[in-house]
Amino acid sequence: MRARKLLASVAALAALPLVAMGVSDDKLPAYTSTSGVSGTITSIGSDTMNNLMTLWGEEFSKFYPSVKTSVEGKGSSTAPPALIEGQSNFGPMSRAMKSSELDKFEAEFGYQPTALRTGIDALAVYVHKDCPLDEISITQISEVFSVAGDDMTWGDLGVKDPAYRTRKINMYGRNSASGTYGFFKKVGLQGNDYKASVKEQPGSSAVVQGVSNDRFGMGYSGLGYKTAGVKALMVSIDDEEDAYPADSENSLSGDYPIARFLYLYINADPETGLSDPLRREFVKLVFSKQGQEVVAKDGYFPVPAQVAREDLEAVKIDVDF
Repeated sequence: MRARKLLASVAALAALPLVAMGVSDDKLPAYTSTSGVSGTITSIGSDTMNNLMTLWGEEFSKFYPSVKTSVEGKGSSTAPPALIEGQSNFGPMSRAMKSSELDKFEAEFGYQPTALRTGIDALAVYVHKDCPLDEISITQISEVFSVAGDDMTWGDLGVKDPAYRTRKINMYGRNSASGTYGFFKKVGLQGNDYKASVKEQPGSSAVVQGVSNDRFGMGYSGLGYKTAGVKALMVSIDDEEDAYPADSENSLSGDYPIARFLYLYINADPETGLSDPLRREFVKLVFSKQGQEVVAKDGYFPVPAQVAREDLEAVKIDVDF
């Protein structure tokens, strides 16, 4: 139960049918093309979703070769102003918009932006592939990365290997513009501030690369960025509870405590929905069988058909599945 409290953003999924990693819900429809679709898909926002937006764009261009895709990922905090100023027609975010961001959008348009839940990401805590540590608790994560704990050694986490025991843990993380930074602070650090010694990286892949090149490194990033050079630790709520690996079943049930939705924000009038064919068809592709297979291909977990149905209906797109 405590895991689900930490997982407020995905807690509603616990009662839904599970979707295995690499497999989209078989209730989702296959996407088919239509006429009248042209223009450019412009995306500004989350670095975590950079590759995902590019892959969706490539899939979309199979149906509409004349449509171009422009993707810029400098952090989730860049998505709201880009949507407000009309610089993009899609705002990918690895966290939900803050109330201040929603207020600014509503002040401009008279309604709030629509958040589409396009996939599920398990944030992984990475160590070097040769590190003897296999699991960590939320309490320990907070002690390692936040000001709530002292400077930590591997021995403080129970590592007895003499090559590690007295060595300091070198921390790698994202910068403050990142939704990953904010989500990890809220859940992993339990709201505490990061230590000044965390080495901030410009992107998710840079975090993983940093850890893979540092025998004594530890960092956090999306599970989709895992490489052969790192190991993803199992995570528990506290030292007295079981630790769980970051997989689809544990993420959806709430047993793995660092999971989140990947959002795609759009400017959609709640009365009329998406009237333009370009955005309408792109959203339909995202929630199709092909679109959710792209989610799995990029290392994330597809959303259940029920989530897809709810979010399509929110933008006035008729569904029959």
